[in-house]
Amino acid sequence: MRDRELPAEAAVVERLVAGHRQFLAFLQSRVRDRATAEDILQAAYVRGLQKAGSIRDDESVVAWFYRLLRNALVDHYRRRAAADRALEREGAEAKTSYEPELRDAVCACMSTLLPTLKPEYAEILRRVDLEEEPLARVADDLRITTNNAGVRLHRARQGLKRQLERSCGTCATHGCLDCSCRGSGV
Repeated sequence: MRDRELPAEAAVVERLVAGHRQFLAFLQSRVRDRATAEDILQAAYVRGLQKAGSIRDDESVVAWFYRLLRNALVDHYRRRAAADRALEREGAEAKTSYEPELRDAVCACMSTLLPTLKPEYAEILRRVDLEEEPLARVADDLRITTNNAGVRLHRARQGLKRQLERSCGTCATHGCLDCSCRGSGV
């Protein structure tokens, strides 16, 4: 059956289904991942199908749907920006409310266990996690690439985690901040 023979809404649906791959590629090139692109496309399809009967005969269905997709992208980025701002505000409030106590507890455990790690691991943990130096600056000082510093930091954190589990047992596994093992050593 040709488009002209189909009812107007059925012809619109047929065109939208036929363009699925191109619509998805359009979205995927503008968002982080395929899953997000698929979510936006599905929501746009719902809106498009709700308005399929209102498309004028002289208007291109595909051009109309691309406009709808662009609007959906704008909405997506607005929502994401609003969520990011909310998380930043929440994080700032949480950081100010308990940071000193948490930092003291973490620093006490780390200071005890850092000497048990390889010297290069202890140094990168001290500088990045305790002194909050940017990883790029630490990498430059150590004359290694930022990627290498990232790998070293990851391995150092894994080594520290193993030492914490060995030293603090249940406290480290379950996130207890009232740990009585600080003075017990390794």
